[in-house]
Amino acid sequence: MRVGIAHHLGWAVAVTASAEHRVVDRRRIELVEPGMAAAPVHHEGKSLPDAAFAELLAEVRASVHRASAAALEELAALGPIRSLSLCAWDPDFPQDLATQRRVPYEARADSVMYRTILDDVARARGWAVHLYDAKSVEAAAARVLGDRAHEVLHGPRAALGPPWAKDHRVALAATVLAGPDRSPA
Repeated sequence: MRVGIAHHLGWAVAVTASAEHRVVDRRRIELVEPGMAAAPVHHEGKSLPDAAFAELLAEVRASVHRASAAALEELAALGPIRSLSLCAWDPDFPQDLATQRRVPYEARADSVMYRTILDDVARARGWAVHLYDAKSVEAAAARVLGDRAHEVLHGPRAALGPPWAKDHRVALAATVLAGPDRSPA
């Protein structure tokens, strides 16, 4: 099975699909523990002095790691997972906290944090990690699926009922692109 993630700040939609692109599971997963800052760089840490900001970020990162690990553990209980697909990020995104606090990085730093931690947790489980372009993933999956595209990407709404929205389609499309004929990132 393959898992596709459509992430947001602090949570994500996770769609688990079989090799035949059948939805096995769909759920909302929490990526940070309750009570923790969901956007420490963009919101909560903006006015903090550097030392307090670094401390907040370390606490949030640890929380995100624990919450993500727990969420992936629950998904692993569904059966053997081969891969996790995540929206790609700039591999040259600055790691320096002072730089992350500046425009334009501060608007993306939290999102990159969630994805890199999910990447680390998945790889630690031995899962391949595939990165996708959110703007083109559905069209790319449709090309792979051919005549089956509408059935595979939109059919789960009729079969499973709501919710089945864009996040679900993106996550499922990402699993299509993570097939055996494609190499992991």
